[in-house]
Amino acid sequence: MPRVFNFSAGPATLPETVLRQAADEMLDWHGSGMSVMEMSHRGKEFIAIHAEAESLLRELMGIPANYKVLFLQGGAIGENAIVPMNMLRGRASADYVDTGEWSKNSIKEAKRYARVNVAASSEKDGYTRIPPQQEWKLDPGAAYVHICSNETIGGVEYHWTPELGEVPLVADMSSNFISRPIDVSRYGLIYAGTQKNVGPAGATIVIVRDDLIGQALPVTPSAFDYKTQADNDSMFNTPPTYTIYIAGLVFRWIRQQGGLPAIEASNRRKAALLYDHLATTSFFYNPVAAADRSLMNVPFKLRDESLDEAFLKGAQERGMVQLKGHRSVGGMRASIYNAMPIEGVAALVAYMKDFEARHG
Repeated sequence: MPRVFNFSAGPATLPETVLRQAADEMLDWHGSGMSVMEMSHRGKEFIAIHAEAESLLRELMGIPANYKVLFLQGGAIGENAIVPMNMLRGRASADYVDTGEWSKNSIKEAKRYARVNVAASSEKDGYTRIPPQQEWKLDPGAAYVHICSNETIGGVEYHWTPELGEVPLVADMSSNFISRPIDVSRYGLIYAGTQKNVGPAGATIVIVRDDLIGQALPVTPSAFDYKTQADNDSMFNTPPTYTIYIAGLVFRWIRQQGGLPAIEASNRRKAALLYDHLATTSFFYNPVAAADRSLMNVPFKLRDESLDEAFLKGAQERGMVQLKGHRSVGGMRASIYNAMPIEGVAALVAYMKDFEARHG
């Protein structure tokens, strides 16, 4: 069966060349006689895999030397608790900007450990925009400011970086991680689940500035203490070894494409193709403010929602899957991460035109 165009929000599509290499190396990685799945995380083979993955990520993102790169477990949902445990550093409060469902989850979890000030929210607008920084009401005593840089469900994305002076900026980048160049030095901490742009589910990447670790709350489990993990090169406990291996292959693939500038250009072309079509029709619509539309997750709805199931069925028959929107918002969602080829987006647009011609 030919491969489908997989628009899943995560776990998501991966580069075919990466999957083929992983298949070729499944039983015997580089003459070791072992699959990566079978390797000891403390053996020389896996240590080399881990070191290359970190080195490639540092190169791609331009990560400064005074930042640690950690490969952990627990996902972004786990980090919603782990971040305040590590980042309060003797303070009682933290600022959060509420831009959608994942921001709400972060806020709810952080309230277990800190006094949370919701500095701004777009809830009254249906989470269809990013509140501009002039609307934010920050707490001068906050330990950090937390944002979700791309809301996977609502399809809103920061296309700018907040200016916070000395206060550390913390960003959940799960769904737009390594989708374009960023200045890591403007963030105190970045975290991202791997199951969108990096690899299979299982690992969480944390990039954190050196001076912000080492003051975790006393209740913090040892495996969730960034300093403990950094001191042990992410191997205090057994790391998600196979996910790290695939991540390294994906990082190598990104470098082969021309690095993050080339990946960004590709992502912008794909997003423009879909958004430009949505702008030409009243049959479908996207509710997000134009300036804040995500390059990764494009939600859209049919004006006549009774046609939703027919649209999804027809898409699947044409080899396009996982287009159903999140249950909390309904409609459709096309997740067009790095590995989605532009041919997939073109096929979706062609199908949308055909469906409208038959049902409009």
